[in-house]
Amino acid sequence: QVELVESGGGLVQAGGSLRLSCAASGRPLAMAWFRQAPGKEREFVAAITRAATNSRHADSVKGRFKVSRDNAKNTLYLQMNDLKSEDTAVYICAAARVWTEPTDNPNEYYYWGQGTQVTVSS
Repeated sequence: QVELVESGGGLVQAGGSLRLSCAASGRPLAMAWFRQAPGKEREFVAAITRAATNSRHADSVKGRFKVSRDNAKNTLYLQMNDLKSEDTAVYICAAARVWTEPTDNPNEYYYWGQGTQVTVSS
């Protein structure tokens, strides 16, 4: 069983930065960040393998966001730079139960956190 707890969200002006954290219990395999804005479907943001040897990012965040993890701390991170108003959403951490590539398919992730709110003001 893996439990995920996100932190680091908040209110930031456009162009600013935030770093999200996701503390995990157990030893999660591939992990990912998704986000969901009001009235919209859940959207993939970034994912990374357990060994951090492979990662992927959504086109909408490439060059601005960077996913990373520290397995010694059982923590997943999302560094978000040059934030835009369209990045406003609840950011949700997810972890796979079996080995997988860092996929954008939410069905490959079994464990989910409650999310942390990110609000970008323009």
